[in-house]
Amino acid sequence: MLEFGRNKKIDIVALGRAGIDLNAVEMNVPMEDNMIFRKTVGGSPANIAVACSRYDLNVGFIGRVSDDQHGKYIRKYFKSKGINTDNLITDKDGGMNGLAFTEIKSSMDSSYILHRDNVSDLNLSIEDIDEEYIKNTKFLVISGTALSKSPSREAVFAALEYAEKHDTRVMLDIDYRDYTWKSAEASGIYLSLAAEKCDVIIGTREEFDMLEKFSIPGNHDDSVTANRWFDYKGKVIIVKHGKKGSFAYTSDGKVIEGVVFPVTPLKTMGAGDSYAGGVIYGLLSGKAVAEAMEIGAGAAAIVVQKPDCSESMPTLEEIQDFISNYRAGK
Repeated sequence: MLEFGRNKKIDIVALGRAGIDLNAVEMNVPMEDNMIFRKTVGGSPANIAVACSRYDLNVGFIGRVSDDQHGKYIRKYFKSKGINTDNLITDKDGGMNGLAFTEIKSSMDSSYILHRDNVSDLNLSIEDIDEEYIKNTKFLVISGTALSKSPSREAVFAALEYAEKHDTRVMLDIDYRDYTWKSAEASGIYLSLAAEKCDVIIGTREEFDMLEKFSIPGNHDDSVTANRWFDYKGKVIIVKHGKKGSFAYTSDGKVIEGVVFPVTPLKTMGAGDSYAGGVIYGLLSGKAVAEAMEIGAGAAAIVVQKPDCSESMPTLEEIQDFISNYRAGK
């Protein structure tokens, strides 16, 4: 479905937020009673970048981190995963890295507390977007959260313009977080404008409902959704329905129901990012959409059974072993 520039050196670049996850170490205990937290890098674009690095892809990142120890930690963490940090900007405008405190009280009750006031990732500016970097990238992944405020919003659209100019494929991970937007109306407008410039769009049914708030209000039909974006650049539209699985619609008329690997989860966080990473790897590798979705589903099933997000991202071999053992009933 997608053709990627053969002479482009970078497989995938994620754009958006990279923050700090502080995960409560004790399970089945409320956060207020936890005294020890384990630090990792978090944020949907960062998690997707880490997930892709586990497939031995050439991965880069565009974003801003704070000018302090947290920013240094994220930069060091990315480098340890083999992620290029040439376009990870140290924010000199006083922005701080977002913090997420997570807890796992039961398999059905995991939650987080976010601190995202004056965050560095939303200070990303047009001047931070390197045209040559995007020119040399096969697949650019943008996060909907990066569109929620200026100047990050304008930076995203600059990246989209460069991607179109240089025939770089683009995925939009809708990643809708209501707390980052001033209004539902604003999110619908800006997410929709960005989606028009994307080859692949991925999100939950609820996220697509928000995306289409003005274009097709009241619609909950996945096929209607897909056709809406095929009128623009859309080639693959993936709508996620939680435990019911996901459905991919392709511009050549195919509808693909993704496989599901039901497991007993330790948490729900990280599933979407690991799924997106698997899909990205599959598409870049020239696999059929169904196989790309299967890799994503396997990755998500593994991640939800582990306590962290970025640190739990599996390799392709681990995913293949999981799927093989799952089907063998082990």
